[in-house]
Amino acid sequence: MASALGTSKSQSGLRWSLRGVALAALTMASGCTTISAGLDSLSADAQSNSIQTNYASTRQPITFETAQADDPQSVIGKSQHPKILAAYGGAYSDPKLEQTIAGIVGKLAAATDDPNRAYRITILNSPNINAFALPGGYIYVTRGLLALANDSSEVAAVIGHEMGHITANHGIQRQQREQAAELASRVVSEVLDNESAGQIALAKGKLNLARFSREQEFQADNLGIHHIARAGYDPFAAERFLQAMDAYSRMRNAFQAKNPNLDFLATHPSAPERIKRADKIAHALSASSPGVRDRDRYLAGIDGMLFGDSAVEGYVRGRTFLHPGLGIAFTVPEGFSLDNTAEAVLATGPGDTAIRFDGVALPENRSLVDYVKSGWIGGLEPNSVREKRIHGLEAVSATARGGDYTFDVTVIRLGGQVYRFLTAVPSTSTLDANAMAASVADSFHQLSTEEQAALKPLRIRIVQARPGDTTETISAKMIGIENKEDMFRLLNELGPDDAVKAGERYKIVAE
Repeated sequence: MASALGTSKSQSGLRWSLRGVALAALTMASGCTTISAGLDSLSADAQSNSIQTNYASTRQPITFETAQADDPQSVIGKSQHPKILAAYGGAYSDPKLEQTIAGIVGKLAAATDDPNRAYRITILNSPNINAFALPGGYIYVTRGLLALANDSSEVAAVIGHEMGHITANHGIQRQQREQAAELASRVVSEVLDNESAGQIALAKGKLNLARFSREQEFQADNLGIHHIARAGYDPFAAERFLQAMDAYSRMRNAFQAKNPNLDFLATHPSAPERIKRADKIAHALSASSPGVRDRDRYLAGIDGMLFGDSAVEGYVRGRTFLHPGLGIAFTVPEGFSLDNTAEAVLATGPGDTAIRFDGVALPENRSLVDYVKSGWIGGLEPNSVREKRIHGLEAVSATARGGDYTFDVTVIRLGGQVYRFLTAVPSTSTLDANAMAASVADSFHQLSTEEQAALKPLRIRIVQARPGDTTETISAKMIGIENKEDMFRLLNELGPDDAVKAGERYKIVAE
């Protein structure tokens, strides 16, 4: 959730719709429209102007802009680049990680079908699991995607896929097809829950969101897998990462709300079909090019990388949301799962129950009762409006009804901001919407200066398994994560029956 309330945020967290119809109902009720050895000279910093375009020892690196000066496609990428940065929280700065990703890009660039083409790789400061390309050689990966990947070959597979789109001019083909002057190659995770919300995202980021065709995606997969094999990487990496993405989606769908436009897989052909095709291509290449995974180097590169939301967005710690910048926190009931999205903090619970939390600016001289009755709540029952105080803060609660849901609305004033809780419970449910809402609203409180200072972001940490360690003992070290063992297995590509091996390195999430 944005730290500057009263304005909608164009990026943050992963985009998930509210589970079932409950969350959609909340939106309606509130009226919201809502990735080196020998390559030290190559920078992956998005704001750097230099990138090496030919990695042969006889050539000197040249600037990205000089290399792309005669490429008409670069105009599109250059114009969209600042907007991408704005939509994804800017570039993620970490010299060690940048060098790791630069090494991967360097190997791929040296093995490309077009060695004269320049690429500019950007690590985006977003927990979204996402990767996309812009015409002219601009390629983007999020730190969320890098957290899911387990070795250099998997990241190479993702970047190789995006290079495939650039090599095949898919972005230009799509631009011509849709007659849009400012088409990004693909922005996967920014498709929101409804048409109105999508229009808001477009207006803010000025990004045209569109998908490549199925055949273009298959072509990019084919080009990418051949590309990483030529570069010396394991050709099965694409298949492994697609499987990891599929497992990720299934886990998120099980524990949080789901969205058909969720992630990298969502705007591509179905995972089973892509996995099957990737496996077939890799088998054809593996006899002559077994390739390397380069796991240890990669894990060393991502050790310490930010995981999840940043302090600007606020933190989800289990069932509690804390925002150090705003100095606020609240906790949802047991059985609920929190998700920090672009427009609001969402919580989904049993029986199609849901909670939405956001904030807006409101003049301090305006009555909260008047605000609640001002028309932004559909189906409000005027006689249900009641004034109260929560931890000394002025608050107002009310009941609304719409469709098959009963809603409790609680607004809390803190200075020039009003924080809003909307709780939705099916009308046929035996759960008491007012009681549930009261338990959440009553948990809302201000953080002390000491509590704010003590809040630290979560990071990827690399640990080595010792004799006797299990997935349970290692995952127990994780902080701020629900379903720790499931997340540990997911992050490390371990199946339900796979065991950790003594001496092997694994990813955990900690401070």
